[in-house]
Amino acid sequence: MTFRWKSLIVVVLIISLLSGLAGSYIGIRIFASNINTNTNNTQEIVINPNDSYTTVSAVVQKSMSSVVGITTVEIKDYLYTQQLVSGVGSGVIVNSDGYILTNSHVISDGNAREIQVLFEDGEKLDAKVVWVDSYMDLAIIKVNRTNLPVAVLGDSDSLVVGELAIAIGNPLGLEFQRTVTSGIISGLNRSVQVDNNVVMENLIQTDASINPGNSGGPLLNAKGEVVGINTAKISSAEGLGFAIPINTIKPIIDEVLKTGTYQKVYLGIKGVSVEEYEIGLGIDLEADNGVVVLEVQANSPASKAGLQTGDIITKLDDREIEDMNDLRNGLYSYKVNDKVILEIIRNGEEKTLEVTLEASR
Repeated sequence: MTFRWKSLIVVVLIISLLSGLAGSYIGIRIFASNINTNTNNTQEIVINPNDSYTTVSAVVQKSMSSVVGITTVEIKDYLYTQQLVSGVGSGVIVNSDGYILTNSHVISDGNAREIQVLFEDGEKLDAKVVWVDSYMDLAIIKVNRTNLPVAVLGDSDSLVVGELAIAIGNPLGLEFQRTVTSGIISGLNRSVQVDNNVVMENLIQTDASINPGNSGGPLLNAKGEVVGINTAKISSAEGLGFAIPINTIKPIIDEVLKTGTYQKVYLGIKGVSVEEYEIGLGIDLEADNGVVVLEVQANSPASKAGLQTGDIITKLDDREIEDMNDLRNGLYSYKVNDKVILEIIRNGEEKTLEVTLEASR
């Protein structure tokens, strides 16, 4: 009787083991079957956290090939001599014909003597600067290669605090290239002061580790979409990383791909938000939100349109304006000679002004 019970137990254990192996095999088959490549060379993976693979590993499988390493050589002055200084960063492919998005500071704000891009397959190519904006800390470079795997750009405006965030890049140089870190979206619309008293605004805050070398690499959501470009330009405490929202640069990418370049436009004003103005002076204004014009530059588009000091800008076409960041970001969607309608409040009365935008000086 004892022997029969022991035999029965052995049979049950064998059946359980075989069932587990079969389940693992099926899970791998399901995961593998979800990997495809479309005509734009973007890997499409159905990311399902119920699979035997985690969401993070599935996102990495989808996105890794569109992440590149970037090395630079820059000439710097030291006392009475000049030295060649090397640098390293990351980038993300945004077009299959060789266009790559990165940080401005990764390529020395366009002043790097040499820029090279290292791809996942090991090929290394020289790159040229197509567009750079040191204020935004963003740049687009190009290599002479086609049929590249392209990252999927997400919607940074739809982010919520607490959702998954995944960073890919080269945190301490190419010896640690394509390192993956994960965390959450810790905050939105952050403003952080950087070099020369410049304030970077509307940043995404994350606790996914971002270190020098991660700069220019993508911040991804749970769908494997790029929602931000990581920047380590900001010196911060441990657990505080920042990324530039991808929606900020989408219009620029579109224009560069259409025309080969991008020319920034401007209004020609200095201003502060209604909230900052009211707190600073201890007064109440007629508007709840908007930008109070503190200065109008001579011969600027704003001055030609009749904008005056003290006016409150509340709308740029259909875009609600709450602060200077909203105004600056809104202008990235326009080209030289475009006409925009400003809705303003002047002496308590609502008015509209038509402004013809000009190339930034």
